[in-house]
Amino acid sequence: MCVRQRFSELPLSFFPPRQLIFIFQHFYPLPTHDDSKRQPGGVCVCVVPSDPSRSRVMTLEAIRYRAGSLQILNQLLLPQETVYDEVRTVQDGYEAIKSMKVRGAPAIAIVGCLSLAVELRAGAGGNDPVTFIRESLCHLTSARPTAVNMGRAARELMEFAENESMEKNTEQLTESVIGWIEEMLERDVNDNKKIGNYGAQHILSGVPRDSVTILTHCNTGSLATAGYGTALGVVRSLHALGRLKRMYCTETRPYNQGARLTAYEAVAEGFPATLITDSMAALTMREKSITAVVVGADRVVANGDTANKIGTYQLAIAAKHHGIPFYVAAPSTSCDLSLESGRHIVIEERPAEELTSINGVPIAAPGIDVWNPAFDVTPHQLITGGIITELGVFLPSELQAALTGRLTAL
Repeated sequence: MCVRQRFSELPLSFFPPRQLIFIFQHFYPLPTHDDSKRQPGGVCVCVVPSDPSRSRVMTLEAIRYRAGSLQILNQLLLPQETVYDEVRTVQDGYEAIKSMKVRGAPAIAIVGCLSLAVELRAGAGGNDPVTFIRESLCHLTSARPTAVNMGRAARELMEFAENESMEKNTEQLTESVIGWIEEMLERDVNDNKKIGNYGAQHILSGVPRDSVTILTHCNTGSLATAGYGTALGVVRSLHALGRLKRMYCTETRPYNQGARLTAYEAVAEGFPATLITDSMAALTMREKSITAVVVGADRVVANGDTANKIGTYQLAIAAKHHGIPFYVAAPSTSCDLSLESGRHIVIEERPAEELTSINGVPIAAPGIDVWNPAFDVTPHQLITGGIITELGVFLPSELQAALTGRLTAL
């Protein structure tokens, strides 16, 4: 494996005995030691293990946070460059979310709230932090409206802040709010691991002895969450169990999150993976013995209808035709029981330029009209495998009862 990381940060324990270590100059821009500037070169450490089974995988880090400091991996530059951008204010957080430097419903909520924590730590809000928190959360929620996690976190955090303000002074309130936000990081990783394990076991229950082949869409891994991932977390758990034969990932036009991000994670973490175009998915299901399709979600409503990256709906239709179980992997924070069906989900539409050009290079005829919805809604009838949450795996018809405590997964 090849790990792009500052060499001075690698502990000696990282290298198992009898490995051949080659160190050479790498010419992609990397963060400097203070992470606030970029330097023209860095060091790439390539480790060739004498025993491949002993090789260690470096976990990708999309969010770097410590008290008063937030940096995000700029996903617009991947895989060509690994650059961390500072987020010092709520406006920085809003712009990072809106421009898709950070994306994925769980990560959007975490980065949005952490940007608020950083600004609060710097003294924002003055003598009226409740008003500042309310206005900041309203602004952050407007950045990308389809993903429910940011809106849900905003409501819960606002309720917490208002309750705390009745009993605590300004300084104590600020510390309490920051503490609440910081706990989101740990909760997200723990929930994702549960999703991965529940999903893997459910898929394997139908194939007791064989390895499995998974088809996934967009990016739902460490880059879309605080860590581990949702749908890609299921893949990660299958791989850890030694039961993953292969993962197929769609390129996911027009923003290419599959080609740029999921493929990046697969290579970095050693998953057996193959990249396909979106238009190859049905043929892949027929020819490559796909065991299950597993995707993420930006919003799951009460009846199980699911909004996810554009292209998910057609994957569900193709999976139904081929008799392949179709799963949605999402934390309960991505579920919105206030909406009865997917007809009520607001679908974000993105700029035409995202479809007519790639990295600023035009690929479409000038003057052509463009329709560019960022998401589509998969009807619950097509989610045949189940909805994988940190509480267990449920049929769409069971989801509402499960999330309100009236049903327990087997």
